[in-house]
Amino acid sequence: MSSLPSAVLAVSSPATPAARRGLALLLAAGVLWGTGGIAGHLLQADAGLSAPAVAAYRLLVGGALIAAVAAATGRLRALRRPTRPVVRRLAVNAALHAVFQLLYFASLALVPVGLATLVKIGSVPVFVAAGICLAARRRPTPRLTAAVLPAVAGLALLSGFPAADAPADRLAAGLACALGAGLVFSVLTLVNRVPPAGLDPVANAGLGLLGGGVLLAPFGLAAGMAVPVAPEPLALLLFLGLVPTGLAYLLFFAGLRGASDAAAAVGSIAEPLTAALLSAALLGERMTAPGVAGAVLLVAAMAADPVADAWERRRSRPRVLPRE
Repeated sequence: MSSLPSAVLAVSSPATPAARRGLALLLAAGVLWGTGGIAGHLLQADAGLSAPAVAAYRLLVGGALIAAVAAATGRLRALRRPTRPVVRRLAVNAALHAVFQLLYFASLALVPVGLATLVKIGSVPVFVAAGICLAARRRPTPRLTAAVLPAVAGLALLSGFPAADAPADRLAAGLACALGAGLVFSVLTLVNRVPPAGLDPVANAGLGLLGGGVLLAPFGLAAGMAVPVAPEPLALLLFLGLVPTGLAYLLFFAGLRGASDAAAAVGSIAEPLTAALLSAALLGERMTAPGVAGAVLLVAAMAADPVADAWERRRSRPRVLPRE
């Protein structure tokens, strides 16, 4: 999954080759993240795996891939003698990753994949904004309020995504899990705004995911982690861990090095849009009119603030007049 605070994003001109490459990598990461919900849903619905088992497998396989890349590129050398702040951060991240994935896959077992993904990522800007304001003990600015209100309205309208005959208790439980996943990811985002000295972002992601998988493994084993020995479930399991987890995170961090804030917003929007399109095409899920309106509001809310930042920076640049 996807978004990080703009404080950690590289700011560059959208016209530079590095920025174009960064945008392409972030878009690819967002699209790959959007396939994770479908894979997880199919593993639960067709292969009979529980939410804890799917979440544990995803974190273990994806975390192992990223940690291996971090080790091969020398990013783990600074952790040979980790400081207490680094150990604490890795432990906190492992716990947050475990809870986040568990809640997300629980929501996939209760409500449509597109709805769960839209609510999960669409709630993040709201929770992050609230957390920043609470930490700073100040009221939200008018600009922040203008960005958050459409997201709140979009989340409310998304309750119309499923069919009208969806059981109310199942819908409420699924939305609660998706909102919980968004809240936990927001905490993960806020906690990692300033990394401790000596902790590389890629190493942090790999070890955090791997640690989360280890924490979830006992719950997965208790619920049953046996995977049917058949090509389709085994391929889905490897795909979930390697592609929308390991590869997507590696593309995301590579893209951040040259991307603008607006590009990061586009990359994050690609995840729920991909999930919604795939769930409609492969699972027959359809949005109602209120659901479509809610999705549009969420996309607008996610894109508005970073795009406004990019526009303001462009307007504030000094104009170079041509020589006569």
